[in-house]
Amino acid sequence: MTKQEQFLARYEPVHERFERFCRARVYGNLDYRDLMNDTLLLAYNKIDDLKSNDAFIYFLFGIAIRILSNNNRKKREERIYDDQITKGIVSSETSPETEMDIHFLYLALQQLPEQQRECIILFEISGFSIKEIAQTQQAGESAVKQRLKRGREKLIEILHARPLEHNSTNKGE
Repeated sequence: MTKQEQFLARYEPVHERFERFCRARVYGNLDYRDLMNDTLLLAYNKIDDLKSNDAFIYFLFGIAIRILSNNNRKKREERIYDDQITKGIVSSETSPETEMDIHFLYLALQQLPEQQRECIILFEISGFSIKEIAQTQQAGESAVKQRLKRGREKLIEILHARPLEHNSTNKGE
């Protein structure tokens, strides 16, 4: 079996989970396909460093997270909402109200600390277990649970603050 065939055999079973992770993680920053391509290229070149087939998805996540960190470090400027990115995440069958809710959720996610955001995306969007997230983030399960709890609380705070700020500005008019 060639190196390419071995890589594809490892990648195919985790493709959907990896794509969901990339879609959620890059919202508003860049195209998820670019992140996937960059990650897969690096992973292919470093596949010999991988010690266990079971760790392949975590290997991909680690590379993707590092790519995003480097990208964010390079561009600290204001992030602009891009309608094409939303079309890639939101189904055409989704109602406009739901699309708006998803948009605000992803904007709120961007305001969370990095580790909390990663936990919520991995758990709520990508469907990973607490144990799997702990392995990915190289943390204990209790730390992951705490990050999820605090991240959810912060998301609620952020999402509830938006309508209040909007209403308070309208009252003065």
